[in-house]
Amino acid sequence: MSAYDDRDGYIWMDGEFVPWRDTKVHVLTHALHYASSVFEGERAYGGKIFRSLDHSKRLHNSAEIMGFEIPFSVEQLEQAKTEALAKSGLESAYVRAVAWRGSEMMGVSAQNNTIHLAVAVWHWGDYFADKMKGIRLTHAKWRRPAPETAPCHAKAAGLYMICTLSKHAAERDGYADALMLDYRGQIAEATGANIFFVRDGALHTPTPDCFLNGLTRQTTIKLAKERGIEVIERAIFPDELSTFSECFITGSAAEITPVAEIGEHVFKPGQISETLVNDYTALVNGKLELAL
Repeated sequence: MSAYDDRDGYIWMDGEFVPWRDTKVHVLTHALHYASSVFEGERAYGGKIFRSLDHSKRLHNSAEIMGFEIPFSVEQLEQAKTEALAKSGLESAYVRAVAWRGSEMMGVSAQNNTIHLAVAVWHWGDYFADKMKGIRLTHAKWRRPAPETAPCHAKAAGLYMICTLSKHAAERDGYADALMLDYRGQIAEATGANIFFVRDGALHTPTPDCFLNGLTRQTTIKLAKERGIEVIERAIFPDELSTFSECFITGSAAEITPVAEIGEHVFKPGQISETLVNDYTALVNGKLELAL
């Protein structure tokens, strides 16, 4: 695969399409130094972006939490994403919308910096191959911070620093990802996806009070309830891992991916995981209807 900065095509940036290789920012861009950036990761199936409007609204909400206003409306962003997908020529793709503070001021305070917006689209296959085999997770040493210490309900670039550190460490040890706890020692999520467990036919998932309540997480809960599966959102502790029979993670990139191991704990992808994987696949491909 070619490097992300060396590809053919176009990226929508600040209201116009720019040749892919020419979409550059200055080295003194505030977002590069102080993480003043928010983004969305979205997927298109059959030429349609799944839950596109919800993603666009969340990007604007993240920017508001981060103290800046995107100079393009939700409707304009929706149009930009639609045009970028069409211009890419791809039916199934990954869509990245990103907004950030520019380079007029350099320092912690940058209230007069221009706010930029870009949309890039590229080919994207399965985030994890052979999903039903289940992926292997290890335990991350980094923890999700308390809500009073970080803007945890924004999809903000700076919040992913500990995710990168955790995933790199996991991969060095031969794992696909890592399970992160929160500041209280409760189970939180994987490095870029929410997590669910199965016990006695019911789904258990951590309450998203210090991490992002993912759109795929919300979709999964609705799919489960449509199937009559009980969903319990609560505080979950590491010593409960041995009591669960199935486990899976959810995210726009990961979709619904079963987990086979978390450190010393082994899970067997079973009927509930497979049912929800199949339902999600049918939903995003327009073969299943669900009120979202």
